Amino acid sequence: MTFAVLSIGSNIGDRRAHLEGVIDALGTRLVARSRIYETPPWGGVEQEPFLNAILLAEAADWAPADWLDLAQQCEQAAERVRDIRWGPRTLDVDIIACHDARGEIRSDDPRLTLPHPRAHERAFVLVPWAEVQRGATLAGISLTDLLDRLPDAEVQAVRPLAPPTGW
Repeated sequence: MTFAVLSIGSNIGDRRAHLEGVIDALGTRLVARSRIYETPPWGGVEQEPFLNAILLAEAADWAPADWLDLAQQCEQAAERVRDIRWGPRTLDVDIIACHDARGEIRSDDPRLTLPHPRAHERAFVLVPWAEVQRGATLAGISLTDLLDRLPDAEVQAVRPLAPPTGW
């Protein structure tokens, strides 16, 4: 059994539909989801705002590589193009953390680094994650402590949208 924390984001096309595609792909593996947040782009590339959310999922017979395969399938289904690092995208699905019966899984594999190496720097990951999984930690540090380390303006820029029916 693995438990995964997935960060999803979109800033091209029907942003909400791209996010909902991931939820559909997870099916019964979905355990919980945050509200959708509108966030400024991260990484210094001029572009439109993102819609972001956190999804919590679990699967009895999946390893971290299975979560990565699902993430990449969802991105391909949304016709994601990787032209510019941190640039605009129809869909971005990141595996932030995975846990098994022994605890948080750590990996230095170049295909999938766990926990996500920059998640602790990203308010658009930490704010929705803290909403949906109170008391969560990343690499042994509480999300509250990680958020306290970020600039207030960056945290406040992560604004929740009113959830639509069914979200």
